[in-house]
Amino acid sequence: MYADSPSFRIESRLKQAFLFKALNEEEIDIVIGTMAERSFKSGEVVIKQGEKGEVLYVVEEGQLECHKLFDGDSEPKFLKIFQPGDAFGELALLYNAPRAATITANTDCVLWELDRETFNHIVKDAAQKKREKYEDFLSTVAILKNIDSYERAKIADSIKE
Repeated sequence: MYADSPSFRIESRLKQAFLFKALNEEEIDIVIGTMAERSFKSGEVVIKQGEKGEVLYVVEEGQLECHKLFDGDSEPKFLKIFQPGDAFGELALLYNAPRAATITANTDCVLWELDRETFNHIVKDAAQKKREKYEDFLSTVAILKNIDSYERAKIADSIKE
């Protein structure tokens, strides 16, 4: 794979994004094959809070700002800056919920787009299997016997291979 090829560029970004850490090589290849490159100009809205979400994005180039309008507020609150390697938009896919925040390009950006179907069949399933594997292991550790399943799941999610 050549360093300037789209496949190489996508793979290098996927390896930086937490969501994709549970994937094996075959799953990564499938995800790479389904991702599409999208460009956004500075100031362009990529995701709008409240809209239905059909894709998630992985940042290749540029910076994006995340803002959320909370109930009772008149102005959206700044939450974070997304940098190359970051992924966003997964909450709407994971929970089949409206977009939780608005993401706007701060600079011209290149993003990799992944559709809901691929995400649900590969990424979500792989993450769930990884979580279950670690939760099973953690349930055998004597010092962790008394924690509840939510806390065990959070610990399982934080384990890095």
